[in-house]
Amino acid sequence: MPRMLWGVCFRLALVSIISQTCVSTEADVIPAPCRGLYCGRVRHEDGSFGDCGACPHGQRPNNSVCSPCENTPPLYDWLYLGFMAIAPLVLHWFFIDFTNARKVHGLLVLHISAFSESLLAAVMTLLVSQPRGRLSISSCHVERLSDWYTMLENPKIDYTTTIHCTQEAVYPLYTIVMIYYAFCLVFMMLFRPVISAKLVGGKGTKSIYAALYFIPSLVVIQAVLGGLMYYSFPYILVVVSLITLALHLASFEDQDIKSLVKSNFTVPRNLAVLVGHWLLHTYGIVSITEMREPWLHGPLLALVPLPTLYYLLTAKFTDPDNLNVVDG
Repeated sequence: MPRMLWGVCFRLALVSIISQTCVSTEADVIPAPCRGLYCGRVRHEDGSFGDCGACPHGQRPNNSVCSPCENTPPLYDWLYLGFMAIAPLVLHWFFIDFTNARKVHGLLVLHISAFSESLLAAVMTLLVSQPRGRLSISSCHVERLSDWYTMLENPKIDYTTTIHCTQEAVYPLYTIVMIYYAFCLVFMMLFRPVISAKLVGGKGTKSIYAALYFIPSLVVIQAVLGGLMYYSFPYILVVVSLITLALHLASFEDQDIKSLVKSNFTVPRNLAVLVGHWLLHTYGIVSITEMREPWLHGPLLALVPLPTLYYLLTAKFTDPDNLNVVDG
């Protein structure tokens, strides 16, 4: 009888060890690595893995296993999205002024309309993105430039068969910008024509036509150059803001320092343009430094008005009207 009990206990212990080993082995299964940088396997509910291929939208491969994008975007990603959101708004404001030679006060309504459309488009874009219904997004971190161009990384087996693993590895930075531009276009077509016709006598018509060209152009730029823009937008912002600031100051006929100061600091429209350039320049500096060391990078913001001051002090030396004096 004791010998029989010992036999039963031994069998039960053996079965328990074997079952635990099987469960542990099933849980620790690591799928074979996939070829290509962006090919992954989808994990099924039963614990098995699918074939190598593109991960579903909202996921990216991690050690050849498709993992959902559930990270919080870092500051730089938010700054990039902010830059791409500001771009159409600045172009709206530019074309509203550019297409109206006479700067009338009624144009302020169009400027406010453009801002409201962009703000509403941004809110709607966040609400329809994951997690839906919240003013936040989940993302996958950008690791390298090729993350933006996964179609160029599709592996070839024996140089004959291509495994298509094209996906949005930078989810949602690639598509969310296009969704935002689509909302911008929709809201502009809903509100701007009515405001232009009813409140400003049709003065916003040409700026609407201009938007029908530059918004699709921005979509193409995002589709083709999104990755390059992601890494270079802070420097583009700083350089372009300096160039346009110089063009703005050079547009005044009287380049005397007193006249420039009076024209830019006493006329509300010119002051708004000047402050707008300063804000864009500040945005570029913050994007470059990300304020990692506030004690060092913070004082750099005090230098934002320096290019304006430099222009005011040196304008008299570059005024074409003074060339006759030099020749004489």
